[in-house]
Amino acid sequence: MTSNAIVQMLVYLVVLTAIAVPLGEYMARVYGGTSKVADRILGPIERLFYRAAGVDPTREQSWKEYTLSVLLFSAAGMLLVYLLQRAQAFLPLNPDELGAVAPEVSFNTAASFTSNTNWQAYGGETTMSYLSQMAALTVQNFVSAATGMAVLAALIRGITRRQTDEIGNFWVDMTRSTLHVLLPLSIVLALVLVSQGVVQTFDGAATARLLDAEGATVIDQILARGPAASQIAIKQLGTNGGGFFNVNSAHPFENPTALSNFFELLAILLIPAALCFTFGAMVRDRRQGWAIYAAMTGIFVLCLVPEVMVEQAGNPMLADAGAEIAATDLQAGGNMEGKEVRYGITNSALWAIVTTSASNGSVNSMHDSYTPLGGMLPMWLMQLGEVVFGGVGSGLYGMLLFVFVAVFIAGLMVGRTPEYLGKKIEAFEMKMASVGILIPTVIILASTAVAITIEPGRATIQDAGAHGFSEVLYSMTSTGANNGSAFAGLTVNTPFYATIHGLNMLLSRFLIIVAVLAIAGSLAKKKAVPPSPGTMPTHTPLFVGLLVGTVVLVGALSFVPALALGPIVEHLQMIAG
Repeated sequence: MTSNAIVQMLVYLVVLTAIAVPLGEYMARVYGGTSKVADRILGPIERLFYRAAGVDPTREQSWKEYTLSVLLFSAAGMLLVYLLQRAQAFLPLNPDELGAVAPEVSFNTAASFTSNTNWQAYGGETTMSYLSQMAALTVQNFVSAATGMAVLAALIRGITRRQTDEIGNFWVDMTRSTLHVLLPLSIVLALVLVSQGVVQTFDGAATARLLDAEGATVIDQILARGPAASQIAIKQLGTNGGGFFNVNSAHPFENPTALSNFFELLAILLIPAALCFTFGAMVRDRRQGWAIYAAMTGIFVLCLVPEVMVEQAGNPMLADAGAEIAATDLQAGGNMEGKEVRYGITNSALWAIVTTSASNGSVNSMHDSYTPLGGMLPMWLMQLGEVVFGGVGSGLYGMLLFVFVAVFIAGLMVGRTPEYLGKKIEAFEMKMASVGILIPTVIILASTAVAITIEPGRATIQDAGAHGFSEVLYSMTSTGANNGSAFAGLTVNTPFYATIHGLNMLLSRFLIIVAVLAIAGSLAKKKAVPPSPGTMPTHTPLFVGLLVGTVVLVGALSFVPALALGPIVEHLQMIAG
């Protein structure tokens, strides 16, 4: 670990926290309907949407009505994405005259962008027209992110309200998330990215004429371009991840400079981090938000530090062969395979941990080329349930499920009914929390077992042995945890993988949402329980430690056996030469 790497990581966390705190307070006012700035500037547009859609913003919904609205809205969005891909050859804004996307890939992509996973079983610049990129993918980047934020707002209301069936209005929460939070931030970030050289044009592909040493033309290289900056901004801010270009932020047209790299990294965690402080403000106890933020940051750092270290240590087999990169003051020698030289090991490893902790899925280096342990840590972060920051909204409501479990464990220790923020956590809440936590685990492990058992699953694995197993496990983890990143050695645009990945993404996203909203409805009906000497404080370092231990223990018990078959045994093989 170099001093330069330490400084870069510290600067990132300090800047992230400094921006997340005021943003979190602002979002609390947005969801509470008390933001005068938001209402003065964007209020008329918001009310216009309600009138056009026939929505009464003053009418609230029960948890069942809220859930039905989420599912119907998501189903309609998924159908629209599918149809746009299938019909893009006959629609405008298709300068490269791309044909229809294959049915199985269209299904996979529709499921991916609707579920906020943004897994890419296609090459964006060679498969999707400009209209598909904008009207299908970019729009879903906004509304799928806003859906997760709306579900979180409903859960927070369930915690704070007393003896009511109402947890808010989905259409209001989704509109406010999009209009007052995601859209303004995306406009600012898109302008910043354009200033750094990220492409934003409708002019179609460019041609670069390559010359030999004598100046004679050797070949014309086609450079794909398009309306990329606008999509990249929301894909990072909404923890979506699917980009205009197939290699995401490793592409120089999508992430050209060190400054664009820093802003994109910051954007990935900004809203998930800020929502912790939104939670604290909405429950009227800011210490609760800081406690959850501390737990997330603690796990994040515990994965980030060893990730940088193992990638800087590199592959001892290469060192023995004399191929190790020489160390300098700014770049430690290590594993540079699959990484962009302009970012180096620290910024590549930082991105790998940020993107997999945040349910983002975009990459600026190829995770398949990382060392075995360097590939395992991002995989394990996803296997924790995408609750270490996680997706916008979904990360925090997933972490709150673990909070309920931790509170329940603490209650068992002292022999009393557990309480959280004045609400008793009883059998129904624990059943739903358990369902929400275990759904991704079952999906990931079951789909991995199926893929390595049948021929269509094994046929497109690039590498044999432990690494080939890791490629399959990573893909099922990424889709089952709604992340979207990949070990690129596995070919996934086949009918088998497109279908099983699509099902993984839909089940993991929406079954958890149903469980979360059921908890919100149950808690909203309950009376407030005044604190007593037996009530465990949930804002102390002791509880933060209990919460971290709960998340890590569940992840270890669920996935260490599978990891032992892949990256762990591969690491031992690497050490043995």
